[in-house]
Formats: sequence, C-alpha cells, structure tokens
Amino acid sequence: MHLNSVTVRAPATTANLGPGFDSIGMALDMWNDLTVTRGQFSVSTTGEGADILPQDTRNLVVTGLEAAYNFIGEPVPGLQYRCTNRVPFARGLGSSSSAIVSGLVAGSALSGANLTIEQLTILAADIEGHPDNVAPALYGGCTVGVRNGTDKWIVDQVKVPEELYAVLFVPEEQTNTHESRSALPDQISRTDAVFNIGRAALLVNALSSGRLELLKYATDDRLHQPHRTQAFKAMPHLIKAAINGGAHGAFLSGAGPSVLALATGREVTISYEMAETARTHGVVGKPIIVAVAHEGASVVSSS
Repeated sequence: MHLNSVTVRAPATTANLGPGFDSIGMALDMWNDLTVTRGQFSVSTTGEGADILPQDTRNLVVTGLEAAYNFIGEPVPGLQYRCTNRVPFARGLGSSSSAIVSGLVAGSALSGANLTIEQLTILAADIEGHPDNVAPALYGGCTVGVRNGTDKWIVDQVKVPEELYAVLFVPEEQTNTHESRSALPDQISRTDAVFNIGRAALLVNALSSGRLELLKYATDDRLHQPHRTQAFKAMPHLIKAAINGGAHGAFLSGAGPSVLALATGREVTISYEMAETARTHGVVGKPIIVAVAHEGASVVSSS
C-alpha cells in the first residue's frame, strides 16, 4: 500500500539512571508527534525547541527518516515534516532520540520497508552513538543496551513495576550533551568501576523484583554525576531533596540538567521538595510528574 501521510509518536526517555552510563534507559509518558506527508520539502515545529531546532535537513527527524530509506536503498521523496514537541529540548530527556526514532518509524512506514524493531534500534543507535535513549524510545519501559562487536547492538527489556512514576525537576537552562561529555575523564579507577558495576546490577534487579527500597543505593554513581556536578552545583541537593521527600532513588537524567526521582506514591511531596530546593539554590525551572511509558514509539495513523 502506497501511503501518502503518516503520523507517529515517540516518548521522552531518561538515560543512565545513575550508574548505568550509556547503557540503561527508561521511557517516560511524555510524547513528541511527527506527521510526514508527501509534498514539497518543509519542516515545521511547534512546542518545545520550536525556536531553536533547525527547520531543514539538519533536523534529526529528517536524519531518522532518510536513514530508513537509505537502509533499503530507496530515494527519499519530497516530504513535509510537521513536529509537535512536548519533550523538553536539551534537558537530558532524550529529545534527540525521540526525533531520530520518530523519523525512523515514519520512514519505515512510508517507504513500505516495515523494518523490525531490531533493525530500527541498530539504525537509531548508529545515529545517536549509543542505545541508552533510543532503545527505550522504541521498546518502551526500561532497557539495557550494549554494543556487540562494532556494528551490532544487544537490547533487553527490564521489567518495571506498573505503578512506578517519575518526578522530574526540569531547569530552564539547557545542556549541550557533547560539552557535558567532554567534562568526563577518560580513565577511572578500578574502585569506581566496581562501585558502578555493583550498583547497575542492583538497579536492574531492584526494578525487576520490585524491591524498590534498594533504589536509594542502586541509583548512586561515580562515573559521570560527580563530574557533572561541577557545572550543576544544585544536582546533589535536588537528589537529596527527592529522597527526603519519599523517592526510592534519584539521579541526573541523561546529561542533565533535569533531575529525576523514581516514586510509587508521595509524588506531589517529592515534587514540592525538589522545586523548593531548586529555588533556594537559585535554579529556575519546573517540576513535572509523569508515569513510565510501557510502550515505545508507534504509528498513530496513516493514509
């Protein structure tokens, strides 16, 4: 069937979850919509990032869609892209992954390629460079993604309690992921490596077994958060405020600056404590409470 138009949606994601640097991610119930229609090339964006995102082929929705066509060796037709963005831009909530994934899913449907989720994951991870955000955006829920050799990715889903909520504090300032990564050291001590391995294992086990009281310890990290605290001094205070408010665990979301707390109850209290702590540290932003998204990106409608 030759489609003329397709609308897809892709979720926000949080990566690392503390110790799972570049490997563990989780989808959040906050969605970007993309409608692609055959016609003269154009890109329009409303919502988050509308005033900063490129409205040409540099936009990652275009990159994603073109990757699907390139994969099957088909020329990309003239297309109009309409983006409705709800995922905060450059705040550590996977806005780039959401764009790449929605473009890929749209391209897969429009071209008739109907790529498998494994093929979509490989293409998305190759564009993004690692699977921690793109995998949960495709699969939903929590995922662990690792590189296998130079060109393959292994992704597995982690069972997450249905009642798990994310309480976010989203600062107004933006983070450039590349700059944030460049602050990280190339070498780490064996002690820190062992510290993170243990906590990443505990994190996956705590989520899948439902022993959420362990998340307080399992979301701790020594690979990236201590270094990123240099640029975002309020981070440890926001994490502490979330735990004091009743969160099971809290961490920097992706490269930040958003801080995310995992909760099953007391979300409003946690949200208040985080907002109040941000205010006392002079950080302007807003709290958001969202569920974990148990589904990933999908085609919503087509014609």
